[in-house]
Amino acid sequence: MKKRHFDVGTDGFYGAYWKCKSDSDCAMIAMIGDDSEDYLARTSVKWLHKLGVNVMTMSPGKKDYGHHNYPLERIEKAIDWLKAHGNQKIGIVGASTTGTLALTAASYFEDITLTIGLTPSDFIWQGFMQGKKDGCKEWPIEGESLFSYKGEPLPYMPFCYKHPDYWHVIKKETKRTGDMINSRKLFDDSEKAHPITEDKMIKIEKINGILLLIGAEDDVLWDTAKYIRRMKQRMKEHPHTCRLEFVIYEHGTHFVFPDSMLKTMLPVGSGLFMKLAFQAARKYPEECRRARLDIDQRVKNAILEWKSAERQIKR
Repeated sequence: MKKRHFDVGTDGFYGAYWKCKSDSDCAMIAMIGDDSEDYLARTSVKWLHKLGVNVMTMSPGKKDYGHHNYPLERIEKAIDWLKAHGNQKIGIVGASTTGTLALTAASYFEDITLTIGLTPSDFIWQGFMQGKKDGCKEWPIEGESLFSYKGEPLPYMPFCYKHPDYWHVIKKETKRTGDMINSRKLFDDSEKAHPITEDKMIKIEKINGILLLIGAEDDVLWDTAKYIRRMKQRMKEHPHTCRLEFVIYEHGTHFVFPDSMLKTMLPVGSGLFMKLAFQAARKYPEECRRARLDIDQRVKNAILEWKSAERQIKR
């Protein structure tokens, strides 16, 4: 696949543009993977290309696996570039932390008309970094939010655990449950200690077009099911123009990827990987598989409907 690379210093954002072979004026900003050109990013591009959309993959930076004060202006600049290069309709998709980023960006930038959030939160939390520090693989950054805009960190929920206790809590829960990673206690305890106030909530009512939210009750990174239900309630309480679609599965784990996307990422052994990653996938493999198959159809339908609406407008 041919790509065009973008760097923060020269272009204002870190990412890569992958134009699909079919002539398309629709583009998805995809934030899947830790780097805009890593294996997960490339496989998400292949999957989206089959649906006939151009793809702009984005991530914080090369070998930057944290999210702290990520400037929303980077997505704003990517949108401007996409519009200047023939893309009349722009969507965004993110999973896990970038699912939260997708919702936040869409609430700021009206040009985004399809937003897909896989296991997102409905609020912004404290920024964090990943790597190696004092024997820890992840730690919170004091005074920094997940995202910033116009040079200011967005209001955020602080974690109630400081470094190194932050990682020790995750490590202990991960060992106790047998999951690949389990940080749900970190989020639950933090929200109890610092109840989410309105300024920290993502203003999803400002999102345009289609908003698709997907999560599972057995997510062990955070309580995305609760967050999605709060977003549903928020839509009832605030005027909005977007159409909210959401689904919460009893079993699906944190990896609520479309089944065919997961199989593109892992052609052999995708089911085994899920079982190794999460205890719920070991206990309920068939339920998780059925959830992924349903997610596959829902995400495809949302993208195809979004594209179809564009063609109808043109007529």
